Amino acid sequence: MSLVNLRIVLVRPKYSGNIGATARAMRNCGITELHLVNPDPIQRDAADALAVHAKDVLETMQIHSSLRAAVSPCGLVVGTTCRAGLYREGAGTLEARAAEIVTSLKSNRVALVFGPEDSGLSNEDLRCCHTLLTIPTDPTFASLNVAQAVLLCCYAVFCEARQTVDGGQPVFASSERQELMYEKLKAALLQVGFLPQDNPEHIMLALRRLFGRAGLEDRDVRILLGIAHQIEWYAKGGWQRREQAEHQSPRYSAAKRGAQRVSEDRG
Repeated sequence: MSLVNLRIVLVRPKYSGNIGATARAMRNCGITELHLVNPDPIQRDAADALAVHAKDVLETMQIHSSLRAAVSPCGLVVGTTCRAGLYREGAGTLEARAAEIVTSLKSNRVALVFGPEDSGLSNEDLRCCHTLLTIPTDPTFASLNVAQAVLLCCYAVFCEARQTVDGGQPVFASSERQELMYEKLKAALLQVGFLPQDNPEHIMLALRRLFGRAGLEDRDVRILLGIAHQIEWYAKGGWQRREQAEHQSPRYSAAKRGAQRVSEDRG
């Protein structure tokens, strides 16, 4: 099956050579859509030298000012990490995530995200990722060159795609739409005190992981937006205003008088 819906995203890459080597790794696996987020100044000679015959990938790559913008049309965003930590729990193996990516590609655009060479994806970057993957390595030397990591991931997806037959799959809500939902949900949960004011992102990241595992379709996002709206309405006293309006309505007054007459007749 085609990998045309897969984009590779490099976040804050530092070395032009790695960008060129990434383009070559992608082209080896039939992937051509490269996106960069806030790269250091790109030296095209250095990038072209390592891209070799994949210069067409460099010619069409897109540069963004934020990771959120780079993944906004994608229904699934997969981040890569080699580090452990509270915000990195639940990272799946490369083999398992490759199968999920190929399945999702049938009906969705998918982003595979790689962090800077020296530090990897930050906790802030992870907010934009629906799920995470890790490449098993020797724990005494776990860090991979970013272009090597891209090659390993692209090759795993490429091999999985060769064995997969096209078929109907759910269409996920875009990352842009999901981010809007998360913002509304966070605001609503802050209103009712479910999230701590000093660090709401701690629990929000857990919710992102939960919904990321589920895979949110557009209808799911609409339902969650409706829940967020209703929570805010309730927290802002909407239920009290509705009760007051009902008490002042002619129908409520007539019903109250009727109930009083029934009570008097029984007395």
